[in-house]
Amino acid sequence: MKILVTGATGKLGAKVVETLLKSIPASQLAVSVRNPEKAEGLQARGVEVRLGDFDRPETLDSAFAGIDRLLIISVDGDNETRIRQHTNAVEAAQRAQVGFIAYTSVVNASESKLFLAPVHHVTEEAIIKTGIPYSFLRNNWYLENEIGKIQGVMAGASWVTSAGNGKVGWAVQQDYAEAAAAVLAGNRHENTIYELSGKLMTQEELVSVIGTVLGKEVPVQQVDDAKYAEIMKGAGVPDFVIPILVGIEQGIREGVLEIESNDFEKLLGRPVTPIGEGLTQIVNGISQAK
Repeated sequence: MKILVTGATGKLGAKVVETLLKSIPASQLAVSVRNPEKAEGLQARGVEVRLGDFDRPETLDSAFAGIDRLLIISVDGDNETRIRQHTNAVEAAQRAQVGFIAYTSVVNASESKLFLAPVHHVTEEAIIKTGIPYSFLRNNWYLENEIGKIQGVMAGASWVTSAGNGKVGWAVQQDYAEAAAAVLAGNRHENTIYELSGKLMTQEELVSVIGTVLGKEVPVQQVDDAKYAEIMKGAGVPDFVIPILVGIEQGIREGVLEIESNDFEKLLGRPVTPIGEGLTQIVNGISQAK
């Protein structure tokens, strides 16, 4: 059996690879990356490194050749770019006659009103149309997505949000990586959908835990979308990123990430990492990087 992980030098991809290497021989693992030089460390450990650029389908044909189980990790970028690149990857997987596709999607992708959801809905539909057995890993929200705000709080800023009382199923990236690795290396995951959400929490509930970790009171500033955009601009966030951040806050406020499920625990074989523990890891990481 040969497993391949795309985007293996990215944050999530690297964690998936490290998790897989604990349970399967390096000889059974391949990675597909845009810049093979960045994966030299993996090659030295016996992992096969292949060139795979989602904008160059011909590289994907060779990257996916002979692969039994494939993990397509969703890429960054605007929706149009992501749909094009994901479609290229899915079509290449079909040409290569890959035996199984796992894909990192988003919660409730087929029905969600989150502005990021159309990318994942289109990609899931494309995978289904190939007829290849699949598993959709519908990830909720990485706790690491909040690092910028946590850094601000540690520097004395308040927690600014326009998400109201909307709830999020935050979990650490490592948990999402371990769930993906369990599906890739395991059995009986054909044609499955896993809604991967941690314990649902409001912004205030999350910030309360952050305050406990930091040992100080952290004020929460609830604002409307226009004020949120203004504050983000004042904080130096690039103009093109601001609508994305506002869209995320709006989606949370409207409940698009409020998905309850125990699929995470089923795949991990253990409870999801407690938020306090995850936040402690993040705070320690920020402190060490200073």
